[in-house]
Amino acid sequence: MEKITRSVVKKDHAPKISGHSVYVADYPAEGVLCGKLLHANIARAKVLRVETPELPEGYFYVDAKDVPGDNNVNIVLDDTPVYCRGTVEYIGEPIAMLCGPDEAVVTRLRDACKVEYEELEPALDLRKATETFFDYRFGHGDVDKAFSEADRVYDEEFETGYQEQAYLETQGMMAEPEENGRMFVHGSSQCVYYIHGAVMRALGCGPDGVRVLQDVTGGGFGGKEDFPSILGCQVAVAARKCGKAVRCVLDRREDMEYTSKRHPSLCRYKVAVRDGKVTAMDIDVTLNAGAYSTLSAVVLQRGIIAAPGVYNVPNLRVHGRALKTNTAPCGAFRGFGAPQTFFAVEMMMDHIARDLGVEPLSFKEAHLVRQGDFTSTCGRYHFPVPLPAMIDKIDKACDYRKKRAEYAKPQTGRYRRGIGMSLCFHGAGFTGSGERDLIKAVAKLRKYRDGTVEILASNGDIGQGVRTTFPKIVAHELNLPLDKVYYQHPDTARVPDSGPTVASRSLMVVGELLRRAAIRLREQWADGEEQEVEERFKEPDFIIPFHIDKFEGDAYPTYAWAVNAIELEIDTYTGVAKALGAYGAFDVGTPVDYNVVMGQMEGGFLQGIGYASMEQMNYDDKGRIRNNSFSDYLIPTAKDVPNLYCTLHVEKYPDGPYGAKGAGELPLVGAPGAYLSAVEQALDGVALHHVPFTAEDTLSVMTKEAV
Repeated sequence: MEKITRSVVKKDHAPKISGHSVYVADYPAEGVLCGKLLHANIARAKVLRVETPELPEGYFYVDAKDVPGDNNVNIVLDDTPVYCRGTVEYIGEPIAMLCGPDEAVVTRLRDACKVEYEELEPALDLRKATETFFDYRFGHGDVDKAFSEADRVYDEEFETGYQEQAYLETQGMMAEPEENGRMFVHGSSQCVYYIHGAVMRALGCGPDGVRVLQDVTGGGFGGKEDFPSILGCQVAVAARKCGKAVRCVLDRREDMEYTSKRHPSLCRYKVAVRDGKVTAMDIDVTLNAGAYSTLSAVVLQRGIIAAPGVYNVPNLRVHGRALKTNTAPCGAFRGFGAPQTFFAVEMMMDHIARDLGVEPLSFKEAHLVRQGDFTSTCGRYHFPVPLPAMIDKIDKACDYRKKRAEYAKPQTGRYRRGIGMSLCFHGAGFTGSGERDLIKAVAKLRKYRDGTVEILASNGDIGQGVRTTFPKIVAHELNLPLDKVYYQHPDTARVPDSGPTVASRSLMVVGELLRRAAIRLREQWADGEEQEVEERFKEPDFIIPFHIDKFEGDAYPTYAWAVNAIELEIDTYTGVAKALGAYGAFDVGTPVDYNVVMGQMEGGFLQGIGYASMEQMNYDDKGRIRNNSFSDYLIPTAKDVPNLYCTLHVEKYPDGPYGAKGAGELPLVGAPGAYLSAVEQALDGVALHHVPFTAEDTLSVMTKEAV
């Protein structure tokens, strides 16, 4: 184990475990108004008027008329309003905010508001949606020729549902007018500069008119990438009107019903096979974006780039669309579009193999990409592809091949077993040229006269540990004790824009900037003097330039890889599937802290199993999310997978710190394919096409078989 890999106590461990950490809801209430959002209760309608009760002195009603700047939140497109602009597009859209000093009174006033609507016909069904937010096409080779020459053609459709991020801390933001006229916005978030740009626009002010701070954040999983920009704008507008600090913290039902989730998807795969080998894939991916586009463009991009999986497909055609429906907008979630398409391609390869009479793992191994092969976008896999070694590691850990053969024999009795395996990657970093052309990350180190060093960057700790790993890197290069290097929660008034806390980029990209800055500071070190060094992102020389208009080039500089196997037992009386073991091998490059990385692998893997098995969420015929509490939206616990085995395989990335690659998103991506493959085997090889696959689904399949 390398020195940098050895685990240390996380920097934020003591304040969190002792209860001293200050979350946005923990700030004193004195002088702070409570904000409560008035949400639309119809999926699509014109708002004719809002009848408000008489407001006591010190209470305020805030809506779109109070936005001093642009009533649009700066995300990707300019379609998400700060407050409703006359037409509501989903149940939950914020029409207004009621503010006042007493939360109970504010809630009563909010609930007493009466909204008069002119109802419009909503689009709720993704299959019937007609409005397109984003539409992309790319490919290579001669797909039509490959299909005309095929021995067999397979055509199947796969479906995935919502997934709720289920972070411990609900969404919450607070805005405070400062004496100098600047608006101070802080709360639970991932991307302070995203919020900074959005609030600037809503308030119609310059960069110096807004300051944004990340408070201690109780989890994000992507859910706090875009939504805090929306809520941040809403509280900032309210604070500007009220002239006082305004805090809005959503309750759990509000958060689960109205905030962003993983995009549901429909993926159709048409695959040509000749002489037992896949010669072409024609793939159509459709995502349910919900009522507004938010981050659907980049979610869709990552999803379709990953659509052919880890396989060398000589002829490829991919079409991806994100469609509008009048349901809650979807946004970022760990894996960012890739879990949907990896699930589809893994199941497709399983089904083809079984039809050909070949063991699925052997079939997949015959199609694996290798170092030097073209990617789906005609970039290159520049570095080793360690999947064969990782497959062997998992095979030994769980006797995969032996159990797969054993469970393939006819099973009788109440309990039936199956085991499945999936293979996947996660493109490390921002998609395409975004890191170079859009983010342009800057990081700084400031040395004080006493020899302590502060890290200045905008990446937030949302549980993934950058408040520990960043100082570890800097302390390692400066030969300093870890307690001499510190990293505060990012504050836009003090730190440069090192980019958002997304895309598994923080450690790989910003960590490397800090490592280089630390080397420069070490070379310039002068005792007793205050010094500052700055490092800017520079794209590696080996990169094949990516062109988003053609989807050509290196979409990612490198890839993290995973092999997952899941073994389960199904009770045919109840339909309940019990996980007997979940086994994951993960290549995230060099772990900068072993315990931090293993925590991510185990947690992400379990989250992926939940996505595959129990995290059922849907809306009713009016467009309202039905599963809006932890009573009826289930997430897995340690008891659901008592034998969770994770191991690391290290292929170093030369442009990451000490060889590190992106880690946080990878462990979720492959779990659904492995889970459903195991369910298929336990159900005697029936072909399945959707997740989550619940006990009710199992009973439905068995009932059909019995008939």
